[in-house]
This record gives sequence, C-alpha cells and structure tokens, in this order.
Amino acid sequence: MSEQRPLEAVIVGGGHRSMNYAELSVIDPTKLKITGVADPDENRRKMIAEKFSIPECHQFSTAEELASVPKFADAVINGTMDHIHVQTTIPLLKAGYDVLLEKPFAVNEKEARELVAAAKEYGRKVMVCFVLRYASFYRMIKEKIVAGEIGEILNIQTSEFVSYHHMSTSHVRGKWNNSDRCHASMLLAKCCHDIDIMVWMMGGNKPVSVSSFGSNIQFRPENAPENSGTRCLVDCPLADECLYSAKRIYIDHPDRWSFYVWDKLEHLENPTIEDKIELLKTSPYGVCAYKSDNNVVDHQSVLVNFENGATGTHNMVGGSSRGLRTIHITGTKGEIFGNCEDGVFTVQKINPAPGCEYDTEIFDVSVDGDSHGGGDIGLISDFVDYVRDDKMSVSCTSIETSLLGHLVVFLADESRENGGKIMKI
Repeated sequence: MSEQRPLEAVIVGGGHRSMNYAELSVIDPTKLKITGVADPDENRRKMIAEKFSIPECHQFSTAEELASVPKFADAVINGTMDHIHVQTTIPLLKAGYDVLLEKPFAVNEKEARELVAAAKEYGRKVMVCFVLRYASFYRMIKEKIVAGEIGEILNIQTSEFVSYHHMSTSHVRGKWNNSDRCHASMLLAKCCHDIDIMVWMMGGNKPVSVSSFGSNIQFRPENAPENSGTRCLVDCPLADECLYSAKRIYIDHPDRWSFYVWDKLEHLENPTIEDKIELLKTSPYGVCAYKSDNNVVDHQSVLVNFENGATGTHNMVGGSSRGLRTIHITGTKGEIFGNCEDGVFTVQKINPAPGCEYDTEIFDVSVDGDSHGGGDIGLISDFVDYVRDDKMSVSCTSIETSLLGHLVVFLADESRENGGKIMKI
C-alpha cells in the first residue's frame, strides 16, 4: 500500500490530543496529511494552519462551518471538548467524513446511542481514541489472553492512580474539574480508558451489571491549610510550602502541563516566567486547590459483573505521589499482572509439577517519553489503515465496540449517585 496517497484529514479542535495524532503527518507524510483546521481560537487556528501549510479556504471557526462546505478531505480528527463530541461529529458524518473521535465519545447514554445510530445511517467509520489499546503493554497482554495462555478469565482488577499534579491540573483546577461545565464525571473523563481495557480484555463476555462508590474527600474548603489564601500567587503566604501550590506545581515545573496551563500565552513567542506568574494570578490554575469550584470525585471504585459470572473491578484514586496504571487478570490457568508506566508485566502459569507451583515469565515493553505507553502514533496509524483499507487490528475500536465500556461508566456514576445501587446494562 506504499503507492497510496496519504489520508487527508482535518483537525477539529486543535487541542493537545489532536496535535499528538497529527504528528503522524510529520513522522510519515506518506500516511497522513493535514489539510484543514476548525477551531474557535484564532491564535491556535493560525498556529496550526502555519504548521501544516493549510490554505485560508480550509480554515474554519467551527465544525459546523466545515460541514457546510463541499467535502475536501477523507477524515476528521475530532479533539473538541467531551460535551460537544456528538454535536460536532454528526454533521461531519453527514458531510461524508470518517472520524477519529477523542474519548469519551459521548457524555451520556442517549447521546452515545445517537452517535452510533448516525454512523450507521450515514455509512461512515468512527474510531474512538482509546489509545491505551495501542500501548505495547496492553496490546501484548491482550495477545496473551487471545492465545489462551491463562485460560478463561475469572477476574480483572484495574487501578489508576492519578498523580497530585495531574489531579490538580485537570480535575481540581482545570477543564474537567466541574461536571456542570464539562458535562463529564471524573470517571468518564479520566477512566473510560481503563473500563474500556477491562471490557476489551474480556472479549465477547459482555458486562451485565455495575455497582460503584466514590466521593471527594480531599479537595474541600475545610481541608485548606490554616491561613491559606484564595489564590496561590496573590494572597497566600503558603505558596512555597503547600503541596498544591500553583507556584510549586507550575512555576517550578513550567513545562510539565504547559499545553493546558499556559494556553492563554500561546500568542507570545517566548513567554517569560514573569508572564506565567502574572497569568496564574487570574487563571483557574492559580486558584487554591482546596477552594476551587470543583465538584468531581477524587476517588471511585467500580464493580462490574459479566454475563458468564466473571467479575471486574476498577479503582480510581486521585492525588497519588506518582501517576500509575495497574492491571491484574486471573484466569483458570494462570494470571497476568503489571503496571503500564514501567511497561513490565508478568505471566504466571499454574504448574503442579514436583518442586514447582507456577512458571513465571516477565515481559518488558517499556516506552519512554509517551504518557500512553507509545500508543498515540499506533492509534492514528491504525485509523489510517481502517479508513483506507478497511483493516482492523486487535486494538481497533469502532464506535459499536466502544459503546459497552461507555455504558459501564454511565451506569457506574448513576450507581455512585444512588448509594451503590446495582445498575443493569
């Protein structure tokens, strides 16, 4: 297929995730070419247009504007905010575009089913950005399960420990800190990845019921340090000692969450530390972590029952010292366990031979410099193959196969809001 022209795609919502996927056009121009952009932020729109040499006639403020002109590309990379995924995607499907859609693809069951139906009605492909399926760590584990190495799955345990600086940036101060604004719970915004991994590992064994508990214990006004202010760099005497000080998290580490925290400085070619300090005096990222308007949980546990009686659990804990995803799968012949950040997992098989209880094999698939274990480029490459050649790898997530994991998340939050009530899928 090397003779084929590259897949032509339009970026809709030029945020961090879209730009990561668009990098394939730089790494391998024979596979992907960015030919348009739609983003309401003029500075970001111009920056993207310049990066990819996009003509002015292919630059738009909204997805609706893009959908209103004759189709000029093969596909769209939709990285808009969660709550407008469906409303921006359906007009693009109708206009004839296939879509790579950031997760979660919808924020409630009604919208999710509406999008699945629209993709079918217009005969378009929608692939959801469940990038962890493309991380070597999870993909190799899936291959071991498909090969039958640990037998039939009895139980899957997954956990995500969200680091204190990630928690602060995204879910206490940032874009996903208030479900009234972003229309997504923390479980949906952060852990639909992990629930998807669980459902994916289970294969054709579908989830049938869900129960969940969770709350916000830590990030509450009554837990603020004594004498703390409302803004770290304006009126707080604890800016040099508080664990969640905006000075310590963002000024002392100015590159760590730069795409989010310094977005209002993108018009400056080389913003200074002084520029960043001034921005934090007024931006949401400078608010006291204990006195923000966040209303999402800081921890949640989910129990899933599958149709054959197998079970799965997921624990999300925000505010850990280190970000970490773990998995432990127990089957009838053995088990697989490890953590994604280290990229190491163990396959342990039952062996009742004399002098031996089990056989152990350790696999190291670590990937440096990628927060999703090397999955970003693998995902967009798979999307290109899916659209151009109708090829679906073991990781490929069509909109239909992604629906079940979303339903588990929606019902888990409903269960949590109703004291752990068992919800049927």
